[in-house]
Amino acid sequence: MRVIGLTGGIACGKSTVSSILKSLGAKIIDADKMAHELMQPKQALYNLYVAHWGERILTEHATLDRRAVGAIVFGDAEERAWLDRAAHPVLEAELRRRLKALRKKHKDVVVLDVPLLFESGWDAYADEIWVASIPEALQVERLKARNHLTEAEACARIAAQMPLAEKRARADVVLDNSGTREYLTEQVRAAYFHAKKGFSSPASNESNVNESKSETIAGGTPNGNL
Repeated sequence: MRVIGLTGGIACGKSTVSSILKSLGAKIIDADKMAHELMQPKQALYNLYVAHWGERILTEHATLDRRAVGAIVFGDAEERAWLDRAAHPVLEAELRRRLKALRKKHKDVVVLDVPLLFESGWDAYADEIWVASIPEALQVERLKARNHLTEAEACARIAAQMPLAEKRARADVVLDNSGTREYLTEQVRAAYFHAKKGFSSPASNESNVNESKSETIAGGTPNGNL
């Protein structure tokens, strides 16, 4: 089984890459969805949060009120630190469990779709790292349009993350999402089928790959923009 760690900057198309990989047959472990599942009633994160904060974080239907949790952790640095310390081991244990189960099923390619892949240290579970990337100016414009933000707000959100340049430098495969969906799909397909063969990065002429040290940029100059 080959494990791909997938990440990228905000509004860079990581979710699009993940959906393409799923259509190609890869098994996706989505960190956000996994956390959401563990926050359902009687699940691990639900029990942890209720034990710490009590019923004030529950809705009238006894489900977790994520807005209430957000209001607490974003308004109190100590509570945010507690959340990070307490939730991380639970999530990592579930990640390990799912990877173990998939290995028993002899899956070819598993994708860890994790926004904070490097920050969480989960890149250690991957055989290779893929990063969805676009130029910063385009990233700002896409984020403004997607989230209805001002330019200052969009820039602040981007600045709050690990620099995209650093993610690219730590990647094995960098996917250029500054062009069309078809252009991105071609890159993902080339990288995916190389991963299935056990290679760490694509090297075909069709994907117009350029290698520099440990970084591989899949694709060249796009013909158009989304």
